[in-house]
Amino acid sequence: MVGKAQALRLGLDAILAVVLAPSCAACGESLDYPTQGPVCARCWHAILPLTPPLCDRCGDPLPTWRSLSLPLARCPRCRRGRRLVSRARAIGAYDGALRAIIHALKYDGRRSLAKPLARLMTLRGADLLGGAACAVPVPLHPSRHRHRGFNQAADLARHLPLPVVAALRRTRATPTQTGLPAARRHGNVREAFAVTRAARHLTGAVVVLVDDVSTTGATLEACARALTRAGVSEVRALTAARVVTPPR
Repeated sequence: MVGKAQALRLGLDAILAVVLAPSCAACGESLDYPTQGPVCARCWHAILPLTPPLCDRCGDPLPTWRSLSLPLARCPRCRRGRRLVSRARAIGAYDGALRAIIHALKYDGRRSLAKPLARLMTLRGADLLGGAACAVPVPLHPSRHRHRGFNQAADLARHLPLPVVAALRRTRATPTQTGLPAARRHGNVREAFAVTRAARHLTGAVVVLVDDVSTTGATLEACARALTRAGVSEVRALTAARVVTPPR
């Protein structure tokens, strides 16, 4: 039997669907249940999570368990270079429905999407969150923050099961990383971050950096460099999505 509250919601959904005809912020199809959020259930269900085997460090998919040298399974890129971010995880690849949902949050101002995205991040990054002292959102430069009106990384961090500490600030405005080749991304954000006074309480702590997308990891590494210089013992990273390097 349908309860009174559920019946009222179904009735409201029917009215909103007819009067406002809202569309899904991800796929553009009509929303059957507008009160459940700006993205339809089909798009949420279409998100493909990154599944094992994954690189223990960056979280990229690995071709097969048989090619790994256990106990630490790492991709060729992580085996070649030293990284300051000890481990990184994401919900899924920056593609399809997940990419569209992140775009709706970031560029269309659909801030209510931060909560369900953070719920999925919590599920996929449970091992990273365990034992961490706090979540540290990747900051925007003040000029970009004023233009956008919010920081999507801070919105995501706010809904994770960790205290949020604004331990970082941007020291200079950098061109957007979008469209830059990998070789230029690291140089673009080098020394672009510094710690705030709040970082004084994080000496010896394990922290989780939070952002919407990781492409090459350049921004996360630049943030981790500032935090480790300030005495943080370990920096992990959790993002809503990552641009996946094809397994080799």
